[in-house]
Amino acid sequence: MSHLQRAIEESIATARSLSVLEEPLNRAAQLVTRCLTSGKKILVCGNGGSASDATHLATEFLCRFMGDRRPYPAISLTANGEFMTAVCNDYHADEIFARQLWGLAEPGDVLIVITTSGKSKNVVRALEEAKKKNVESIALLGRDGGFTKGIATIDLIVPGTVTARIQEGQKVLYHALCEMVEEKLPKN
Repeated sequence: MSHLQRAIEESIATARSLSVLEEPLNRAAQLVTRCLTSGKKILVCGNGGSASDATHLATEFLCRFMGDRRPYPAISLTANGEFMTAVCNDYHADEIFARQLWGLAEPGDVLIVITTSGKSKNVVRALEEAKKKNVESIALLGRDGGFTKGIATIDLIVPGTVTARIQEGQKVLYHALCEMVEEKLPKN
């Protein structure tokens, strides 16, 4: 089997494994819909490839996903390099997301974290800060959820051991989340 064929087969198997997440994904969609229709905002974060996914997800809400509609407030906490380097210099890298939550989050907002390993200390700190701020959260995790499992309001865990396949599964989940939420959002 070629590399491409193997990647396709593994990706299909990962996508099929996500069907067990229908109930928590429905709860996540309700949470995000309630947040955005109440005039609150989505905050999203992750590291590395998950940072790119965080910015991608925030863009789907702030710009549009499928249909033409008004923008909804969504902020990628990974998009401000100047801020993140200042926090790393003045505090610690574990605080790059928590400090933003401290300054930006308010009750009714929703934090969405993305980590393929579930072992990102700065993501855990973000979830802890969200709890302090009375902000509900959704964790898109991989593997067995790592030490992040159980901290968020809702966990969506993509099983597997290959980071690329986990990322592909997470993208299926957050695109499905966008579809579910967008159909309930007022267009203007």
